[in-house]
Amino acid sequence: MDNAISRAEHEEFRRSMELANENLASENRRQNRRLDILEENAKQNTAMVANVERLAVNMENMLKVQEQQGDRLEALESRDGEKWRSAAGYVLTVVLGIVIGFVFKQIGM
Repeated sequence: MDNAISRAEHEEFRRSMELANENLASENRRQNRRLDILEENAKQNTAMVANVERLAVNMENMLKVQEQQGDRLEALESRDGEKWRSAAGYVLTVVLGIVIGFVFKQIGM
């Protein structure tokens, strides 16, 4: 047994292996915590992206509704203008009819 090691060498090797295993376990715990944090951040980013997409859809819908309301308001405003122009046209027609009737009466027709 030329390759035999002493008990002290074996114990030293065992302690160094235990220390290395503890260091690896500590590193694994640290990496696991980092992975947990990264996974939570990824979940939050996914949720935020979904919320932004919903917000964009809501904004598009609001834009469509505003455009429809603008069209309706424009139609209502033009309707009042058309009524006023129509009423003014009727008044002008009546006044012209009276003036023409008065002129024809004065010339004897």
